[in-house]
Parts: sequence; C-alpha cells; structure tokens
Amino acid sequence: MDGLSAWASEISAHAAEVDLLAMSFFLLVLSLSAPVFILMAVFAVRYRRGKPADRVHPIDRNVWLEVSWAIIPFALAIAFYIWATRLYANLYELPADALEIGVVAKQWMWKFQHPGGQREIDELHVPAGQPVVLTMASQDVIHSLYIPGLRLKRDVVPGRYTRMWFTADKPGVYRLTCAEFCGADHSMMGGRFVVMQQADYALWLEQTEVDASLAVQGAVLFRTYGCSGCHSPGATVHAPSLDGLYGRPVPIEGGQIVTADEQYIRDSILLPRQHIAAGYPRIMPTFANVLGEEEVLKLVAYIKSLRAAPWKDRQ
Repeated sequence: MDGLSAWASEISAHAAEVDLLAMSFFLLVLSLSAPVFILMAVFAVRYRRGKPADRVHPIDRNVWLEVSWAIIPFALAIAFYIWATRLYANLYELPADALEIGVVAKQWMWKFQHPGGQREIDELHVPAGQPVVLTMASQDVIHSLYIPGLRLKRDVVPGRYTRMWFTADKPGVYRLTCAEFCGADHSMMGGRFVVMQQADYALWLEQTEVDASLAVQGAVLFRTYGCSGCHSPGATVHAPSLDGLYGRPVPIEGGQIVTADEQYIRDSILLPRQHIAAGYPRIMPTFANVLGEEEVLKLVAYIKSLRAAPWKDRQ
C-alpha cells in the first residue's frame, strides 16, 4: 500500500462518518457563501461607475424571504452541530466487550501491551471487526496518538490515563504517529497500525513470545513490592481490600465518593495521599519514583482481574 492510500483510507465506520460530516459541511459552507460572492461579482459589473442602469430602489419588502435566509442557515448549522456532537460523544461510550490494550508513550517511541502479555514497539496489531480500547499513559511529556485511517487522535498526558476506542473493519497496514511536538525526534515517533483478520490475529498472538499475561505479571509485582502484605485478607495492617474493587464506588475522606477506575488505581499507587479511602490510616507509601508506567499498567491489570476470582484461588 503506498503512502497516500495509507493516509487516506477509511478503515472504520467512524472514519467514514467523519469524512461524510466534513464533506457535507464543506458543501453547506459552499452553498451558503457561493451566492454571496457570485452576486458581488454580478453587481460589481452591472452597477459599476459609468454603466447605464436603473438605480432606483423600489419599495418591495418580503418579510418571509428576509427571515428565511437567516433561519434556514441557522437550522442547518444546528443540525450539523447535533451530528458532530453525537459523533464526538460516541468516542467516550466505551464498549463493555472491547479488547483492552495498554499504551505507554515516551521519547520517542510507542509501547503497546496486549492483555496476554504480548508487547510491541512502534507497531500495533489488532483484530478486524472487534472493538479495541487503548488505555494510554505518558512516561515523560505530552504526546498524541494519531491513526489517520481511523480519523482518531488523542493526547497522552503525563500523570493521567487517557482512553481511545475504535473498531477497525478493513484489514491492512496503516500509519500511526505522534501528532504533538514532543522533542527533537518528534517526527520519527511513528509506526505501523496492522489490522488483521480474527484468525490471523489469533495466530499472531500464539506466535509472539510472552512471559505471562499482564495480570500475571502484575501479580508478581504485587508480591515483589510487598503490596500483598497490606492488602491480603490475612494482613495485620488495616488496608482496603482489593477484591472486586475495580468499577466500584469508593468513599474517600471528606465525604466524597469516587469510582475505582484505572485512573483511581493508578493514583492510589503513585499518589496515595490524593484520595484516602474513608476509615483507613494514611500509611500507603508512594511508588512514584519506584514504578514506571509499564509496571503500573501491569498492576492495574492485576487489580482489575481480582473481580473475577476470590483471593484464595489466586495463591
């Protein structure tokens, strides 16, 4: 596939609708502005100085005509606003059955981590026809993951997770890049986005060497850094239980209630004083200078997996 087609191809339903929206809006602007410029040219020629023409202005008002050329463009603009807003809102309605892939951006590369433990650098393989959710973090500065074929771009900001989801329908090899200036080699921070048939993707997963799944690697880190000494059921330290934590409302100091999503879990590991669980002492140490974003993603994957099995089955 040549470079031009790689950038221009629509490889998802979202991309096709974005292109339709853009082209339709262009035609709307053209249809509203063209008569103005055409009449300007006509009047400039017809009523130019020295040209014999009837310059008497008869009193002939048409209120409905005057109202219509204001109301019709306004209604059309509102229709496009609703269309664009619906398309934008869909980007934040994450599907429940999506394949979740972790992304870590750093100067100057993209690192992708699949749930089964498969890791990639500057390449992302995904199955065609299946929703995919990217949970993204930056190791250093602001980056922006841009996949032109999907018509999707999302900033990757230090200190918090951003998420982007898509369903790629057209198998092939496409381009991904960083769309935010991030340093001297920003222009080199790109790679390949590979959409594969379901069977080919399954074969690729099998042939890619892995040590263990993200959740299993996270379990190892959980024990290595002594987290189990406080958060296991038999621990003598009074710390919150992590069983079934993900997705659950959590009361915190000050009377607020937050949802235990990926961002909450990450902040609890790196910024433990930011949200103290109500009824628990302030004894959680920070791991901000100990763990990198890749390790935190593994711990988050492990804690998310705790909702599936009781603690005794994971020993």
